[in-house]
Amino acid sequence: MTKKKPLILVTNDDGITAPGIRALIEVMNTIGDVCVVAPDSPQSGMGHAITINDTLYCDTVKVNEKEPQKEYSSSGTPVDCVKLAVNEILKRKPDLCVSGVNHGSNSSINVIYSGTMSAAVEAGTLGIPSVGFSLLDYSLEADFEPTKKFIKKIAKQTLKNGLPKGVVLNVNFPKLTEKEIKGIKVCRQANAHWEEQFDKRVNPLGREYYWLTGEFVNEDKGEDTDEWALANGYVSVVPVQFDLTAHHAIKDLNTWKLS
Repeated sequence: MTKKKPLILVTNDDGITAPGIRALIEVMNTIGDVCVVAPDSPQSGMGHAITINDTLYCDTVKVNEKEPQKEYSSSGTPVDCVKLAVNEILKRKPDLCVSGVNHGSNSSINVIYSGTMSAAVEAGTLGIPSVGFSLLDYSLEADFEPTKKFIKKIAKQTLKNGLPKGVVLNVNFPKLTEKEIKGIKVCRQANAHWEEQFDKRVNPLGREYYWLTGEFVNEDKGEDTDEWALANGYVSVVPVQFDLTAHHAIKDLNTWKLS
């Protein structure tokens, strides 16, 4: 008897035709049976948004006739795509969900804004081992070739070993050639933030509008963080939990006079 291939759900937040997801699909096709459910247009920075006040569309598409996977393009957010895949499209729960490869960093604080990672987190809440992949290059001409060997290794290990309950993986790649990448580091999320500003402008009709700008500030000097790993030539792997309870604060809060 032949061993059954794993079923792999692929999604992203840059849109179904983005080079990053095409690279991810290519790798996943070497591992299992692939189903792609991804947004029909860019959805970066959507976080864990879902569509509740509008209609959702999901159409069968074929981006590359030579590729074997089934593909669906959705009008919804990355999280919508995962929900549609699990509840409407797939006949069984996927063995793995991979999201990305994102064009740009999702390390440190960026993880909370990321549609890429929110899709992985959503799959994780459904009991599916899930990984979000991102490359520190925002260009549409970004070279994803150096990431493929590492993506395959991490995906296969996730399928083999599973993940702890309530945990998904946030994987970021430095913008380097394969030979320049030193290896993989399992890390913690760096304590960093954005110092944000709004560029205020006026349109030709006299109405004010804003562009969000800002500077990323990393005040974490630890050598066990994702930011350190990426700056020093490593692929960073951060286990992310979606239980947002600050368990260490419960004891202190119980001393408050709340009754």
